[in-house]
Amino acid sequence: MREQSFDAGRIARIAGLLYVVIILAGMGSEVAVRIPNIVPGDPAATAANLVDNAGLFRRSFAADMAMALSDVALAVLLFWLLGPAGKVLSLMAMAFRLVQAALIGASLLFQHAALLVANGAPGFDSGDREALAAFFLDIHAHGYDLGLVFFGVACLLLGTLIWRSGFLPRWLGGLVFAAGPVYLAGSFARFVMPEIHGPLQFAYVVPLIAETAFALWLLIRGVDTRVWKAGAGK
Repeated sequence: MREQSFDAGRIARIAGLLYVVIILAGMGSEVAVRIPNIVPGDPAATAANLVDNAGLFRRSFAADMAMALSDVALAVLLFWLLGPAGKVLSLMAMAFRLVQAALIGASLLFQHAALLVANGAPGFDSGDREALAAFFLDIHAHGYDLGLVFFGVACLLLGTLIWRSGFLPRWLGGLVFAAGPVYLAGSFARFVMPEIHGPLQFAYVVPLIAETAFALWLLIRGVDTRVWKAGAGK
């Protein structure tokens, strides 16, 4: 049982480190690359940015792939770590998170397609390339939000597991749970009510705070191994 207790603390810190990688890579790609270089309503300016900053977009692709790969590993670690709080719920949370990672990973193909088209895909004139690049980037954004629908459900399940675990603080579970409706509302808005998608962006501060707090808690504090060990032994 001592080995189990040690493993729980170590796994929690590895999970926290992976979560920090996910946050930094994801925010870096969005804030440092996509937001400054994608100009809504101006395909020509967007295509020009894809040409001028091609290397930056390739590094963004690498960062997003690191994020998706880390998310797959994190899903498995959280399944193991939160299993004592509810094996079925923990399995469901892992499944929803894995679907999210798969969809976000697949959507990166459209961002890369935009980069390839803007940088001289044969058979298209400049106007076609600009329009196609903007279209592919829009599909990427929709694919990203489709993935976040599944992640929103995962947050609801994770928040519940943390709340009832006893080896992580309940306030942390409440924060993670609160992130779920934000992801669900924001993602569904893009598909069914796009006119309110923009105004909803301010609400994403809730998931940012929740996920950062969860990541840092796992990385710095870990879990109460005595309580975890008692739950794992049942």
